[in-house]
Amino acid sequence: MSRRRSSLRHGLLLVAKRQGPTSHDVVDMARRALGERRIGHTGTLDPMAEGLLMLCVGQATRLQQFLVRWQKTYRGQIRLGHATTTYDGEGEPADPRGAVPALDRDALARLEARFAGEIEQAPPPYSAKKIGGKRMYELARSGHPAVAEPKAVTVHALSLNCLDRDLLGVQVTVSSGFYVRSLAHDVGAELGCGGYLDRLQRVSIGPYSLETAIPQSALEAAAGPQPVLDHPGWIAIDRITLPFAEVQLNRGATERFAHGQDVVVLRSGGGPLAVDSEVVVRSPGGRLLGVAVVQSVLARGRTVGLRPSMVLQPTEAPPPAPADDGPSVASGETS
Repeated sequence: MSRRRSSLRHGLLLVAKRQGPTSHDVVDMARRALGERRIGHTGTLDPMAEGLLMLCVGQATRLQQFLVRWQKTYRGQIRLGHATTTYDGEGEPADPRGAVPALDRDALARLEARFAGEIEQAPPPYSAKKIGGKRMYELARSGHPAVAEPKAVTVHALSLNCLDRDLLGVQVTVSSGFYVRSLAHDVGAELGCGGYLDRLQRVSIGPYSLETAIPQSALEAAAGPQPVLDHPGWIAIDRITLPFAEVQLNRGATERFAHGQDVVVLRSGGGPLAVDSEVVVRSPGGRLLGVAVVQSVLARGRTVGLRPSMVLQPTEAPPPAPADDGPSVASGETS
């Protein structure tokens, strides 16, 4: 049996997805362009949606579990007057339905307050969430729609504005696991007239913006990896930003961390760290080594014990540790 070729490229690829293709279709485009099989994404965009799709390539696929924790910002439109079976424009009309009430600024402010902060939200019946080992859209298409339990999600910012009598503009910044389709449905239910998501665009994921993403058309047209790697939408693995504080190790501790051993960091600055929190770990030269969990914080925060929770394999050989480097102690800064 032949072994799969190791990945040659490791990083993030920001893609400006168009309406129509699935997220998996875009992953396949990136695989053909880059000549890499090990590619995944950090959050599905429905075929009707457009905007930022963040792909993880090579070893960066191991960072997916952390990258999904970034906040996401969406822009879209909610059509009022009736709900649909899919919570978007592709479904059949469904209840609730009715006359659209007049919506002035005060009414919109009440809606914004109703759906701000931590709320309970159920996913749409046609979604990729699994129940009993099957995806909800598979159950719905087979005539056995399932109802998932609501879960807590966070709306960090929500802005609504009237574009027409039956059309609301929406911009929302949310936590992972949030469904904008469910928001559209729930806004319609709150108003009593029904509503569904008419348009959707994802504009950012944490610090990553749609403005720097490679257009889907350019990805499709790429005859090889170089035009993709030369685009600002390609972010090499060592330049990836995760939603945690960062700690830099010295050479000896870098070697130990790379072998999965606990290390101790002597800090000379940075904000406070809490036990059981996660931190990004880097080498003296800034190479991304992985993620660690804070085990102990001593000496008023100046000494921190770290346990590796995810260690990346080096894409190039790390520098050897000096023979007299002493115990597993590193000096470092956090941010």
